[in-house]
Order: sequence, then C-alpha cells, then structure tokens
Amino acid sequence: MEKENFVLFGGRGSKRLFIQPVDEHDMELMNSEAAALQKLVGHTDWCIAAVPVDDWNRDLTPWEAEPVFGKQGFGDGAAQTLDRLIRRVIPAIEREHPVPDRQYILCGYSLAGLFALWAAYQTDRFAGIVAASPSVWYRDWLTYAGGHDIRTPRVYLSLGDREEKARNPVMASVGHAIRAQYRMLAEAGIHSQLDWNPGNHFADSDRRMARGMAWICGAQ
Repeated sequence: MEKENFVLFGGRGSKRLFIQPVDEHDMELMNSEAAALQKLVGHTDWCIAAVPVDDWNRDLTPWEAEPVFGKQGFGDGAAQTLDRLIRRVIPAIEREHPVPDRQYILCGYSLAGLFALWAAYQTDRFAGIVAASPSVWYRDWLTYAGGHDIRTPRVYLSLGDREEKARNPVMASVGHAIRAQYRMLAEAGIHSQLDWNPGNHFADSDRRMARGMAWICGAQ
C-alpha cells in the first residue's frame, strides 16, 4: 500500500483533527499557523494534518471552468481529492495515531476553502468546515450551493476586507458571494460565522486559518 503524504502539527493524540489541503506556500506557513492557533486557544489539544495536493487548480475544483487569472483554467478533480481524504488519508492517520471517536474538520484557504465548502455538501464525514478566503466567486458556485443541502453542522467563513475591491471583476464578486453563502447557512440553521480580516487575498493566510480553527475549538 502506498504511504499517504501528510504532515501533522499539534497534539497527535487529540480528538479534534483538522485536515488542510496545502500547496508549497501553505506548507511553508504551517509552523506559524500552528503557533498562531496555540496562541489563540492556549493549548495543543488539536492536530492539523497538512495534505499536499499536486495540482491546485485541478484537484480542488468540482467542475471545469475557464481561467480567471493567467492562462490556466480549472478542473474537476475535487471528487477524486475528497475520495482520497476519506478513503486513504483519514484511515492512514487512524492507523498511525489511533484515537477513539476523533472528529475531523476540513479546512482550506482560497481554492482549498472552496473545496472544503463543496465537500460539506457531499458528505457528513466532517464535524466542521473552515473556509478562509474561499473562492466562492467560482463559476456557478452560488447556484450549486443554493440547490443542495449542506451536511456539516458548523461552518466558519472569512474574507479580507480588500478582496472585493480586486481589479478582476470575477474575483471582485467574492464579497457578494461570501455574504450570500453566509445567508444560505443561516437559513439552513447551520452554526456559522463570517469574519472580516484586514487586507487583500494574500495577507496573513496562516493567521486567518488559525482564527477559523480557533472558532471551531470554541475559543472565539
């Protein structure tokens, strides 16, 4: 059996484990993210599993879409990635660090945040979702979310206060989209939170992720 690729941060015996798909930039920030989370909650009774993805634009998006910036479009690899997390990554974590009745929370930043939201409509495997600066500007996302039932009880959303001021009109729609997403969650009776952070999309992603995880932990 091929060994699954993930890196754990925090208390490996914790009953609360965050799964976070990451790229190389995210991985470089994982130590500071974990430190920020520890500072917010005051303990390490949590664990983060950083799971590298091979192709950010392909592996984290649920259906194909045209490019929004640059020349690379988006794929339909989200279903395969979710299957990998549920059928391979989580069992591998349980084999290496077994904890009875562990809760898994799916987390992500940017397209990984969109992936986490999308996954919440596919499965009840996750006890919560953290979607920091999620790419809810994605083509047809609001139509999809409005036509399906979400299957996780807790959802954290956040956005930078300058993200909706982007020059790209598609990406600038993210402010409207995140508000609409939050309304959908409220109307569905989901325990949810929408936080606004200072800065654009690229500011303080590690601290924004930690803030969402802290909310799940009950510190905020």
